[in-house]
Amino acid sequence: MNIVTVSMQDKIVRTMKKPDEERFPDHFGRSVRALSEYMGMGLQIAVSFAFFVFLGYWADGRLGTTPLLFLVGVVIGMAGMVLVLMKVLRGANKKR
Repeated sequence: MNIVTVSMQDKIVRTMKKPDEERFPDHFGRSVRALSEYMGMGLQIAVSFAFFVFLGYWADGRLGTTPLLFLVGVVIGMAGMVLVLMKVLRGANKKR
């Protein structure tokens, strides 16, 4: 039993690859992290804009003020997008 375990461990050690032979090197991980950061930012922008646009659309339907509140929602959504971009840019400048 003990001999089989040693030979299995030797087999596992021999089949393990060296760090420089990895399929996805370290820069791949950094790229994925950066990509996820930008995707998160895009999602924040899209959701903040869509939320205020749909809120304005809904309010117009309830109050009968078409297209006034819809346009207000668009303007507020655009302002939210600008604020998210400014926040991201400040964070990027601090990292430097």
